[in-house]
Amino acid sequence: MTEKEYLTALNTFTMFGPARTKLLLSYFKSAKKIWDLKLSELTEVGVKQETAEKFIKHRDSFNIQDYLSKLEKLSIKVVTIFDDDYPENLKGLSDAPFVLYIRGNFKNTDSNAVAIVGSRMMTSYGREVAKKFAGELASFGVTIVSGLALGVDAEAQRAALSVGGRTISALASGLDIISPYTNKKLALEFISKDGGAVVSENPLGYEPHPYDFPVRDRLISGLSKAVIVVEGRMKSGTFYTVKAAADQGRTVFAVPGPITSPTSEAPNYLIQNGSKLATSTKDILDELHLQFKVDKEAVKKVMPGDVYEEKILKILMTEPLHLDELVRISGGATSEVSARLTIMEMKGMVRNLGQGVFKKA
Repeated sequence: MTEKEYLTALNTFTMFGPARTKLLLSYFKSAKKIWDLKLSELTEVGVKQETAEKFIKHRDSFNIQDYLSKLEKLSIKVVTIFDDDYPENLKGLSDAPFVLYIRGNFKNTDSNAVAIVGSRMMTSYGREVAKKFAGELASFGVTIVSGLALGVDAEAQRAALSVGGRTISALASGLDIISPYTNKKLALEFISKDGGAVVSENPLGYEPHPYDFPVRDRLISGLSKAVIVVEGRMKSGTFYTVKAAADQGRTVFAVPGPITSPTSEAPNYLIQNGSKLATSTKDILDELHLQFKVDKEAVKKVMPGDVYEEKILKILMTEPLHLDELVRISGGATSEVSARLTIMEMKGMVRNLGQGVFKKA
């Protein structure tokens, strides 16, 4: 067995989570050494007797080749934190999983990701907001991350696919048990279309418990540069993702909702308590502009040029102009011209010189 296979084997014993594995690796320096430990050696380093006995029993009955064959049949790839293709955004986390199971594929551009989370019992307003933000961000080449849950999560991921964008789902279950089952078709759609991936730190056959979802939520925020909260009640599980994002230093945005709606409680509360207000995609792009290196070719592919863009380019042909001048000359509304300039900047067609001044790139 290779060191990677030993680490994968260790992962199948779910009583050793990331914290325990990190501690053992820091002491023994090798997954193989940990796998081969005797009962007395395990208890000497702080593993409880009962846990150590269960580990020995699991190890003695486990066959790595059978396990790898099952993964291959399901087209599931194993990536460890020591591999070059481990997701970049997760590497810096103190509790990053040592092993990730991936069904589908990651691309370098997936480091430019934003998570969209919210209520399972979304309103029609929540549905429209999720579609708007996810669809527009995906059009700019931003990968949409979520948990494949009913409601806002799935709506955001469908919207990303609808514009030819990419999406990633982080699951609490093993990848042979895609849940909720009602969204399995959605997951298989973006896997088969090369539109993203589903990931999990849990092994095949693992059925999640309620306490697994907050642990999973740190992957949703960890895979992203920012988290957008669309809807949720005050006791919503959305707050687990928000807390994880704050701990990880991610930016948290919240979309305000009607004060008469219970599902507006969470985002409105977050805005009152320091989260960034998000009323348009431009709010997200402006805040994260320096962090994102958007794939301009991908943006051009899903957002082809139009006559309006050509008109703006002609106006900017001779000299840089302020937004107000562009609005006056083009005859468009300020909001329309501003949004169009954002798209054109993402495509590499114009440059923002600051203070509302733009020039042809």
